[in-house]
Amino acid sequence: MRIGFNPNKDKKRKTNDFFHQVIIPVYIPNQESYFKDSIYLLKYCLNSLILTSHSKTYFTVVANGCCIEVKNYLNELLNENKIHEIVHTTAIGKLNAVLKGIVGHDFPLITISDADVLFLNHWQSETYIVFNEFPKAGAVSTTPNSKMVKHYTSSIFVDTLFSKQVQFSAVENPIAMQSFAESIGNPTFFKKVHLEKYATVTSQNNRKAVIGAGHFVATYRGEIFNSLKNKYSNYSLGGDSEIVFLDKTVQENSLWRLSTINNFTYHLGNTKEDWMQVVFDAIQNETHVEVKAPRIFSIKSNKFLYWFKVNFSGKILFKKPIWRLFLQYKGLSKSEAKDY
Repeated sequence: MRIGFNPNKDKKRKTNDFFHQVIIPVYIPNQESYFKDSIYLLKYCLNSLILTSHSKTYFTVVANGCCIEVKNYLNELLNENKIHEIVHTTAIGKLNAVLKGIVGHDFPLITISDADVLFLNHWQSETYIVFNEFPKAGAVSTTPNSKMVKHYTSSIFVDTLFSKQVQFSAVENPIAMQSFAESIGNPTFFKKVHLEKYATVTSQNNRKAVIGAGHFVATYRGEIFNSLKNKYSNYSLGGDSEIVFLDKTVQENSLWRLSTINNFTYHLGNTKEDWMQVVFDAIQNETHVEVKAPRIFSIKSNKFLYWFKVNFSGKILFKKPIWRLFLQYKGLSKSEAKDY
């Protein structure tokens, strides 16, 4: 039996000042074998994130089938008001965990990050610069990767086909890029030319961004998730889940996948190493630094333009002979274009 009147009925929720959400799905089922160092890496991840994020950032952690030690650690962070939200679930898969973090919120910017990422100073401000300089930016990674140049980037090449905006530039931080290769257990992932040059696009204000973005950490326009066709993934990890939900979604909205010129996040892998503590100790507290929200201009997607861009790039531009000629046209030598 209900007695009385619920005082919250029909009242609008109070708005808050947060404009940037960070979602981190965490899957650490035990502390053995593959996961033996995972809780240490998670601490690097969350502590570096907290130190380097401004006060208008909303932290969501989804404990996706975690062991009790990890749950207790996350609950401590919540009780200390260091993070804002924890979602505890069984092992439902990475992308399904991410979707749980998105639902129930409405943020203009959403960063989706793996739980083994070390955040560096200025990662947010540099991300905002890219969004401000490139109105078509839909996703911005803070770890540039020269091999992502063709990964759902056709919109960029078609939009700039007859301009000089796209050129090859010298890689600003090849050591950090090679660190990513080491972190995924593939030190030969990049060829020599990949560590020397990457494709960049230049704004009207002469600011550059790297073409392409990975998805182990990237910041997205929140609006692109409003019209998701699929709201469930069959994969625990991998498969086509990240392509369908994260990569393809940006391109379907005629938006660009870009990265910052320099490196502002490290991928840690699953093994604790001495350099991680050295880098972490150098991080400055940016919690109280005032940062303005970037301008996010709404762009309506066009099904015909999307079809044209995907088919043009897939059937013409990205064909090996034409692609090599295009790379030379944009600044690579013949031998570099062959290796790229």
